[in-house]
Amino acid sequence: MNDIASNQQYFDQVFDRQHLSSADIRESVFEECEFSDCDFSASTLARCKFVDCTFKRCNLSLMTLSQSRFSTVEFIECKLVGVDWTKAQWPSFDLAPGLAFRSCILNDSSFFGLTLHSLQLQDCRLHDVDFREGNFSGSAMRDCEFSNSVFMRTDLSKVDFSGSTDFTIDVLTNKITKATFSRLEALSLLDSLGIELVD
Repeated sequence: MNDIASNQQYFDQVFDRQHLSSADIRESVFEECEFSDCDFSASTLARCKFVDCTFKRCNLSLMTLSQSRFSTVEFIECKLVGVDWTKAQWPSFDLAPGLAFRSCILNDSSFFGLTLHSLQLQDCRLHDVDFREGNFSGSAMRDCEFSNSVFMRTDLSKVDFSGSTDFTIDVLTNKITKATFSRLEALSLLDSLGIELVD
């Protein structure tokens, strides 16, 4: 089994069942690596870099991302509760870092003010997530639950919300041009306009 440490470079490696809860990992580079059933809960990843990596069934809740970078990284069936994604490094020249979440739990997380074009969220639970001031145009947020998540001055143009539920999006304070919604769920957009529907 490979061990993960600070100030290392890892290429094309598989990390399986690593127990790194509350670990402090700094300035390591991971390229084309796969993490399976690993526990990164409450860990600190400082100035690390992840390129073309996949996380499967990992616990990354309360992880601190101090200036770490992500490029083409996929999370599958992972738990990422309470993660502040604004602490990571998002270079202005990389507007589409290829961040994808599939069947993940991202409750109580923050994407406040981030520009993440083409963000992929599929079949995820996103309760109490902060999307305010962000630009997620062109993203896919399909079959997700957005209970109590906050959108304000958020660019959601051309976002695909097909199959997603429980969102509260004010059409007057958010940009939703050419966004896609399931027909029944789209009716919730009228709430912000104070419109009453009758049969």
